[in-house]
Amino acid sequence: MSQLDSLDPELRAPLEELLENYPGGVCAIEDLAERRRIDALHAAQLVEAVKAAQTCTTEEIRVPGPAGCADVPVRLYRPERLRPDSPAVFFIHGGGMCLGDLDYEHATAVKICEELGVLVVSTGYRKAPEHPHPAQVDDCYAALRWMSDNAMSLHFDPGRLAIFGGSAGGNLALAAALKARDLAGPPLSYVMALYPMVDHRHITPSSHEVTEIGVWDRKTNVEAWEWFLAGQRPDGYAAPLHAEDLAGLPPTFIDVGTADAFRDEDIALAQRLLTAGVSTELHVYPGVYHAAEHYAPDAEVARHMWTVRFRALRRALGLQPAPADADADADGNGHDV
Repeated sequence: MSQLDSLDPELRAPLEELLENYPGGVCAIEDLAERRRIDALHAAQLVEAVKAAQTCTTEEIRVPGPAGCADVPVRLYRPERLRPDSPAVFFIHGGGMCLGDLDYEHATAVKICEELGVLVVSTGYRKAPEHPHPAQVDDCYAALRWMSDNAMSLHFDPGRLAIFGGSAGGNLALAAALKARDLAGPPLSYVMALYPMVDHRHITPSSHEVTEIGVWDRKTNVEAWEWFLAGQRPDGYAAPLHAEDLAGLPPTFIDVGTADAFRDEDIALAQRLLTAGVSTELHVYPGVYHAAEHYAPDAEVARHMWTVRFRALRRALGLQPAPADADADADGNGHDV
């Protein structure tokens, strides 16, 4: 049976179209420069479509980077009506540590900004293999420090700051939270790590199972970790699953699909967080592959995933629930397990 046969039926069509155009998926393209070019082309097309409909405003600036390094590019997203001292979200895009820029997940940053009505600060970071670990987490942490230090001029409450990222961005969100804890840095209220990339070993059952989905398969993941680590022994910032101590992290949200190579490492991470006393919410979605909500945003499961995420973010940041959330809670269906 093909691995595609195990997927949620609504999620299959866009994946089959992708595989028809790019056998093995975009990440199967051997030449990294060509892979980046195609990835950037797709991102640019999506950005133009989103810009035509978005109501939030954006501003691109550069902020001080790590000591001795270049400034870090960031993009600020402001809703139409930004209330003073509202919460904010620090956003880190994915891309396996080797792909992407500020446009890569523009649609998601817009979605968060407009849905929650809060400031979103999206950060860029240097990429492997040209820049291996710790360049990525150092850049993200520098941007996070800048955001927290400038809370007054950015008009948000630094005591209600969440950090959000998916895939490699989920890794970096966790790593930045660990660094903030270790260095007595910005006080984070919440970590939302979607299908995070947290284990360099490639030994779990799911890492062996997912080989032909075409989005982020085993071969791609092995290659990405090799570029990211460049022969280094990973520390807890590079591979958060193996951080020596996870105690003291903010409440954390993790979700992942059963057809994701990261399934087992993410479940293991949630278990370690719970054992360390960290309030942790975990969702595992049947028949869902890596980043499926980006490929099939109108699928029922994709809409449900976002409903659950936004409900969790609203609660964590002290925002009023959306009417649909309030209704669901009232009739006993407001919590997903």
